[in-house]
Amino acid sequence: MPRASAQIASGRGRGQASLRRRGLRIADLLEEEYGSPQLGGERSRRDPIDSLIVTILSQNTSDSNSAQAYARLVERFPAWREVMEAPAREVEEAIRPGGLAHIKAPRIQRVLREIEAEHGDLTLDFLRHRSLEEGLDYLTQFTGVGPKTAHCVMLFSLGKPALPVDTHVLRVSKRLGLVDLKATMDQAHELLMSVIPPERRYSFHLNMVQHGRRICKAPRPLCQQCFLPPVCDYSQGRGAWASG
Repeated sequence: MPRASAQIASGRGRGQASLRRRGLRIADLLEEEYGSPQLGGERSRRDPIDSLIVTILSQNTSDSNSAQAYARLVERFPAWREVMEAPAREVEEAIRPGGLAHIKAPRIQRVLREIEAEHGDLTLDFLRHRSLEEGLDYLTQFTGVGPKTAHCVMLFSLGKPALPVDTHVLRVSKRLGLVDLKATMDQAHELLMSVIPPERRYSFHLNMVQHGRRICKAPRPLCQQCFLPPVCDYSQGRGAWASG
């Protein structure tokens, strides 16, 4: 996976030890407000292939649209082999509600074919016995599978200490000063992994997403309703936010 530059990784001039302390304080405050979710339940039992397809369908669309696309796909094709072998136009039609169907349909079929060609079966269960880094490297070799998709599969289906960064996590992290304003979503995965310890990443991810949806919205956050101003660069007008 690409390494973040030293300038980006500096976290607006904060040292790594300072960022880690800040990250833990934020994680604590988020858990006080939203709870301490633990990995488990139906979502964590989802087959890794299912999780991979779900996350590909979620790219550049809303949760409701991607859920509708997934439901239509599995209703039309009950087995992933059927998806892999179907005419591309039929897969495209099934997932159309999710948007970008002309891109996602061939992407899904190509990934399935490559997995089967390499392992002789449509399975990612072998990743259960690989390290997080090995799993991320394996998944991101596929066209259209970036760090967010790979982290989702590794965390939610395989129970590895990954930390998916979506638009909510990236936006909130930048405002809080955990990630430099210039950091890309891909860079933010590595940066946050260096700040948040493995045992806190599941809770941190879910709580950051929830906070981004409820309070720290785009384009204008609801700072008057927020419990994080003491540790928030945006709210305090620090750094780059001071001029903006």
